[in-house]
This record gives sequence, structure tokens and C-alpha cells, in this order.
Amino acid sequence: MVSGTVYEAFQRTLARHREREFLSILPETAGHYGIEARSYTYAEAAAEIALLVERYSAAGLRASQRAGLMLENRPAMFFHWLALNSLGVSAVPLNTDWREAELEYVIGHSEMVAAVVPPTRVDEVRRTAARINRELAVGTEGDLTGAGGTDSARAPPPDINTECALLYTSGTTGRPKGCVLTNEYFLWAGSWYAGIGGLCSLEEGSERLLTPLPMTHMNAMACSTMVMLLTGGCIIPLDRFHPRTWWASVRESRATVLHYLGVMPAMLLGSEPSLSDRQHQVRFGFGAGVSPRLHAVFEARFGFPLIEAWAMTETGCGAAIIASREPRKIGTACFGRPSDKIDCRVVTPDGRDAAPGEHGELWVRSDGARPRYGFFREYLKDPEATSQAWENGYFHTGDIVFFDPDGDFHFVDRKKNVIRRSGENISAVEVEGVLLQHPLVASVGVAAVPDEVRGDEVMACVVLRGAVQDPKALARELVEFCLQRLAYYKAPGFVTFCEKLPLTATEKIQRARLSELARERVGAEHTVDLRPLKKRAP
Repeated sequence: MVSGTVYEAFQRTLARHREREFLSILPETAGHYGIEARSYTYAEAAAEIALLVERYSAAGLRASQRAGLMLENRPAMFFHWLALNSLGVSAVPLNTDWREAELEYVIGHSEMVAAVVPPTRVDEVRRTAARINRELAVGTEGDLTGAGGTDSARAPPPDINTECALLYTSGTTGRPKGCVLTNEYFLWAGSWYAGIGGLCSLEEGSERLLTPLPMTHMNAMACSTMVMLLTGGCIIPLDRFHPRTWWASVRESRATVLHYLGVMPAMLLGSEPSLSDRQHQVRFGFGAGVSPRLHAVFEARFGFPLIEAWAMTETGCGAAIIASREPRKIGTACFGRPSDKIDCRVVTPDGRDAAPGEHGELWVRSDGARPRYGFFREYLKDPEATSQAWENGYFHTGDIVFFDPDGDFHFVDRKKNVIRRSGENISAVEVEGVLLQHPLVASVGVAAVPDEVRGDEVMACVVLRGAVQDPKALARELVEFCLQRLAYYKAPGFVTFCEKLPLTATEKIQRARLSELARERVGAEHTVDLRPLKKRAP
């Protein structure tokens, strides 16, 4: 069992590894952010954190409050998070791709009292908070004046049960859910990772972990960062995944471990084979979703194993499953078997426990006296959703899996109405809600369609109000309408116009039939491919 806070864990590692590197920013990432390319030892990081602790304390932030951090994968993200944690203030990572509708919701729902954002976003975030009458102090990483709390009253010192972060994850309700994550959640994630063993064995004080995943996700924040923090390793965050320069970054960083999403191996295999393909120090990759047909091909070419794992923001590593030991059953979507610390059920639609080979929903909990150990505490302000997720004493994952006669688990599909594009979870209902605001849209259904590079792409099936002279121009207008209100990756990549949508007797969208319709319409006459419009904002 773990104890204390994330900040206290950092201090313990600092005592062992003062002069070892904690954080390394490569030139390409530094150039993207407009900052210095450099590394920080544990001692140098501690000095940066100490300055921020003083400034946040002087500003009046205290335990039980929340502060938003729109700092991407910059060094400041790590330093501000640890500084806030030392005070018992919860960090709310803010995605820079979010626009007004998303920011308005998260600022209001989280009740954050402060936010640290890029200089170019200060006015926007202030206006957003003002629209909902939320008193929010907004500062930048170099200027925290005004980024303070409104109450300097004494509060209990933070401990293992104190909220450490609030991460928002998309669901089926149209609104992201705020997952309350405690210090215990993060500390157990790092401890679990450090103890995996097998092909994922780590050496104290010598590992270098490179990740392109954002600190707005639990993988980078809870897995990558925490395992390096606990073992005296070095975290190497990239601003994002750059296929053309990926291997140069791997070699320059001297990475021994890297994290991946399923789309990355496919992109990397698209390059011409080179004599330098195996010129690296990587011992293993940690991730999920590699195509079964590409798994073995990648490992043979690049010379290290891709270790498939399963977890969710809600489960953390309290129920993580990983194929870290042979046989890994490459090519079968196998993600390993549960450890003896996890209690799993695979439940069929009629409520039975599935037999080997039979598909069902994965239900999980921690084995022992504390079934929620290592999991999220709750969905913020949504006790009903929290209770439903834990119905029958197990967390209902919404993922369809099966286990084979050996006890190994294999991923099949997602039960929930979530589109997963390049690792981002997108709520179809959320996109529908924005499109319905357009005056020419009578009704709309959003579904996933296959994309050979990104896994899924967003398809909008639109029923219009009356006739339209130029459908292609309107389709473009609808996507641009979404791009102004949502993160770029949530906007439709395809728009198709329909006379009607498949509905139930109660006028709800038949999601299964909609999915079939969307797939049938890819490449059809009335479907417009607008994927080139979906670009990250400069």
C-alpha cells in the first residue's frame, strides 16, 4: 500500500537522486513551445517547484481548492502540478484544443478558483469565466499575479486521500465527466508500473521514458510521470507525436522506454525500412491498440516488444491488465491476464458470467477488503453515474472482451457510444449538440467510421431543414461551425446528408443502425470528405 502525497513522494526520490535527470525537453519540443531545450535534475526541479509553492501560498490557494493548468507538456506543467499538490490544491488539466463551449463547462463544473494558461489564451479564459459569472483568477506560467485563491483560511494538510487531480473524460451523456483522482490513485499507478516486472522490468535511477501523450490524460500523468518520479528516472515529454522525427527523438533522448497509441506503429511502419531502425536503446514500448496484423511486423523491424495493456481513467491502475510476460499471443488483440490483485468478471448481455471465448462486458474491482483501491473516487457532482458505474459491486467498463482457456483477455470492441480517434475519446452526443445549433440542421446523428490511420473518424449524418443549393459548401460550413466550438479532433471528418435518421419508437437514435448507415455512406455520392480541415490550431 502507498502513503503520503505525490509531492512527498517526489521529495523522497529527491533525497536519493538529487543530481539525476528528472525531466528532459528535446530541441524539437522546445522549438514548438518557444522555450529552452534543456534537462532538469531532481534538485533543479525541486528549486522550481519551491518557488511556485511560495507564490501560490502567497496568493492564498489552499487545500480543497482546484486550479486549472493549460500548460500542455511543458516543464511548467510538471512543476505547477507538484507545487499545487504540496498545498493540497487539485490540478485540473485543460486541453489547449478546447474552445469556448468546453472551457465554459469545465470551469463552471470544476469550480476552479485559478487557472494558469498560455498568454494567448488569458483574455479568452477570462471572458469564458465571466460569461458564467465564475470568479476566476487567470495567470500565466511566468506571471501568477492574480492567480490566487479567495480564501486563505487554514485547511487540513494534504494526505493520501486528498484530491490530487480532476481529469475530464468523455462519455455517452454528451457532457464530459470529471473523474476525482486522489493522491492514492497516482501513487498506486506509479507503484504498480514499477512492480510489473517481466518484459517491463525497470532499474532504479537509470530509466528514460519518452512519451508523446498529453498530460491531460491519465497515461502520461499517472503512469509515465509517476513511475519515473518513484524510481528516480527521467520523463521526456514530447509536444505530440511527430512520425517523421520520431526515431531521431528516440535516439537523441536515449530513451529506454516509450509509450504509444495504437495509431503510432501503423504510421511508423509506413516509412521506408532503414539500417537505423534498430539504432536505439528502447527495451519496450507500453501502450494499447496496436493492430494485431501489424504487431509482430513492428517488433521484427524495430527490435523491441510493444506491451499491450488495458486501463481506464476511472480504474487507474487499480485494475490495470498488461501482457508483460510471454506468451503474449501477438496478433490476437490480447492484453494479458489479470493479476491476483484484481477481481474480474466478463458478463454477457443477459447477465451471465461468460464462458471462455464468449464475448461480454468487462467488470473489474480491486481484490480484497477495498474493492475501489487505486480507482477514481467519484464522478464529480454525479453520484447517480458513480453508483451506476459500480452497480453490483464491480466497475462496469463498457468494454467488450473475452478470455481464452489460458485466462488471457482479448479486446473486442467498445460498448459505449464513444468514438476513439487517435487516442482521443469523443462523445457523439456532444458533437450532435453543437451541430444542432446550426440553423439549417433539423436533426443529426454522429457515429464512428473506420480510418486506416486514426482508428476511428467522426461521421455526421445530417437531416436538413429544406433544400440546399450547394451541399458541399454547407458540409464545409458545418465542419467550420464545429471547429469554432469544439476541439479540432471532435469535428466531423465526413458529412453525409440523409432524408431521415434511424429512430426508435420513442424518437431516439438507433445507434447500431446509425453506425451501419455511416459505414455504408463512406464514399457515397452525398458524403463529403472534410478530413483535411481538421488541423490543430497554431
